Amino acid sequence: MENVVIIGSGCAGLTAAIYAARANLKPLVLEGHEPGGQLSLTTHVENFPGFPDGIMGPELIENMRKQAARFGAEFKSGAVTEVDLTARPFHVTAGGHTYATKALIVAAGASARLLGLKGEKELIGRGLSTCATCDGYFFRGKPIAVVGGGDSAMEEANFLSRYASKVYLVHRRDEFRASKIMIDRAKANPKVEFVTPYTVEEIFSPQGLVSGLKLRHVETRQTRDIELDGVFVAIGHDPNSTIFKGKLDMDANGYLVARHGSISTIPGVFIAGDVQDHRYRQAVTAAGSGCMAAIDAEKFLEEHNHAQAHS
Repeated sequence: MENVVIIGSGCAGLTAAIYAARANLKPLVLEGHEPGGQLSLTTHVENFPGFPDGIMGPELIENMRKQAARFGAEFKSGAVTEVDLTARPFHVTAGGHTYATKALIVAAGASARLLGLKGEKELIGRGLSTCATCDGYFFRGKPIAVVGGGDSAMEEANFLSRYASKVYLVHRRDEFRASKIMIDRAKANPKVEFVTPYTVEEIFSPQGLVSGLKLRHVETRQTRDIELDGVFVAIGHDPNSTIFKGKLDMDANGYLVARHGSISTIPGVFIAGDVQDHRYRQAVTAAGSGCMAAIDAEKFLEEHNHAQAHS
């Protein structure tokens, strides 16, 4: 029987683990299908407080993991496939094992969206990527494209220009969701060419490797082919909340709903990080909500154990 199980090992899950472990709850962290969450797929993190020169995402995650382990958090790999929240203790199945727990923190994060094109998934790792830091190095001296119009698309375009000979920034509109500073930075980069308003019609891959894109102009409907070696997709995220459908409150987009910080509709279940945050989606806000979830879980367990002792 676990005191608290934490689903997810990104910024929110690991911060929850640090706090729960320091409270002597010996949390069990189920690492999920993307260990380390989005930060492990992120480039240079410049806006996490306390790092004036920035820090690489994977390094920040590794530091948090070590910190949680130092205080007694346990880690198990594997994605969660089933949860039973009908009664306490709750039951969580991951990697073929089922764990019983008095409290549950859901910090399952969100996953990168793909374009929805035929054969796209098969091209991941064969010229198609959702992670500039993981894969940028493989495209030294080669032309590539980044698809998207938000901050992450701008950041990836700039980061990838260190390696690539040319970066086409493809977006379906002339306006961008990205902040002005990020747009200005990308526009000032001599290696980045803005290609708007275009949608991606097809990814060419005659040998099973990305070799180019067919783009369609949104207004004129004319097509344009670009030869390149890599495509980085940066068009947003979906919350990893499917297994909680019908079990926890969620909004129309599948984000879990937390009230009063991290509290869910089920006593003893707490929610943190990007699985419930479609607005801020920052490492620091994920960490903050992980902290809140751990404190809320500790308080819940204290009250519950106290009630048990007096029953």
